[in-house]
Amino acid sequence: MKDNQTILQDKLKASKLGGGQERIKKQHAKGKLTAHERIHFLLDEGSFEEMGALVTHRTKDFGMDKQVFYGDGVVTGYGTINDRQVYVFAQDFTVFGGALSETHAEKICKVMDMAMKIGVPLIGLNDSGGARIQEGVRSLGGYADIFHKNVMASGVIPQISAIMGPCAGGAVYSPAMTDFTLMVENSSYMFVTGPNVVKTVTNEEVTSEELGGASTHATKSGVTHLTAANDIACINQIKQLVSYMPQNCEDTPAQLPYELGEEVRDVLEEIVPENANQPYDMRHVINGIIDEESFFEIHKDYAENIVVGFARIAGKSIGIVANQPISLAGVLDVEASKKAARFTRFCDCFNIPLLVLVDVPGFLPGTDQEWNGIITNGAKLLYALSEATVPKITVITRKAYGGAYDVMNSKHIGADMNYAWPGAEIAVMGAKGASEIIFRKEIASAEDPEAKLIEKEKEYADKFANPYSAAERGFIDEVILPKDTRRKLIKAFAMLENKSVKLPKKKHGNIPL
Repeated sequence: MKDNQTILQDKLKASKLGGGQERIKKQHAKGKLTAHERIHFLLDEGSFEEMGALVTHRTKDFGMDKQVFYGDGVVTGYGTINDRQVYVFAQDFTVFGGALSETHAEKICKVMDMAMKIGVPLIGLNDSGGARIQEGVRSLGGYADIFHKNVMASGVIPQISAIMGPCAGGAVYSPAMTDFTLMVENSSYMFVTGPNVVKTVTNEEVTSEELGGASTHATKSGVTHLTAANDIACINQIKQLVSYMPQNCEDTPAQLPYELGEEVRDVLEEIVPENANQPYDMRHVINGIIDEESFFEIHKDYAENIVVGFARIAGKSIGIVANQPISLAGVLDVEASKKAARFTRFCDCFNIPLLVLVDVPGFLPGTDQEWNGIITNGAKLLYALSEATVPKITVITRKAYGGAYDVMNSKHIGADMNYAWPGAEIAVMGAKGASEIIFRKEIASAEDPEAKLIEKEKEYADKFANPYSAAERGFIDEVILPKDTRRKLIKAFAMLENKSVKLPKKKHGNIPL
């Protein structure tokens, strides 16, 4: 007869095997790791403590009493990433396809509660076929419990979701409510209704990859923030992402050791072309300002006319929002506004200072934009930056025209420090367009209208298309040489470190969703 210790060891071994060796082999054959393997690579060696390893489902119907697996399709517990505590759950596709049952959901809810109580990030490794249909409404109730806790945890602790297999139906809403979603290329997908339902309802022929694969959600929908080639690459991205964040909303991001040296960057003098209509890559400006190789871009392939991501300046974590002149000239449109607003709100939730780099000719015109709500979507970014109370610094590198000047963290909506490079143009619109309106009659009656337009264009540019009018009014704190930008920002962020803002008493604002 086995003693108690042997029985326990057998049960724990069975929980790690999930649905059995054959199913594990199939998982590996698809290029996927098992739930325990994923946790092993995510957490510091030897740090994982599993919770609920012996939990089993309670269903007796449909022959389920003969199919009982320890852990019930999800591995939950806590450990550390680079010595920082996190809670984690990893769905096990080898057990009922990772389908969510009542007890499966209870295990996830338990670690969510613990993460909020202690104040540490929560990481979910999703690999599930959806609700366990043998349990009916109990599995649906389990999803709803998870959704509610996602909302309660939002803005309290960082929540990260990695989609490492199928994620369909109601299962997609939990990742959608977390802060960041990562997907693995060619082995993960997300959709509310699958290809078969789509074909039945709309008669469209579409594959799972086309409908909800990593590439689709990275480029078209913006549902996923990061994609990875395989499970290991995805796990490494999670580790990197966590390094820029604090543990919770009352904490601040960890600062890396840094010794101040010669902080002038001459390379910044050569990036912006003299021709105002010639594009350049704003990432070159970012890399010239931040600590070397510290930029971690988010949503890289979605709304490419704006760049967002994390970086470090003098060892301190910051968030960056920057117009991108090489894509649509850096205009703001529906997708760019949503992308930047969402990222801004995350940084504000978790005390991550914001740097906004501006080169924006305005909002993208057209019926497509107007009919798709550029008004309310543009207002999201305006709202997010106005609402943010973290240190906020703006650098205008070239153009800041029209309403987009206001929206891109202008002094008027609460920016703390606003800098401009000498060639910056701050105006209602470009000199040519403004001259055509203001001097219309003069130009029309001139002997040489074309020459007159050029003359008036120069006159307008000399008066308004520069940073000095704004600086005279205090809307720009300082006009600086590009090479001095990093030095100025290091000092400004250090000065703003203890910034404190008291907002008017209210339940919450009503952002234009």
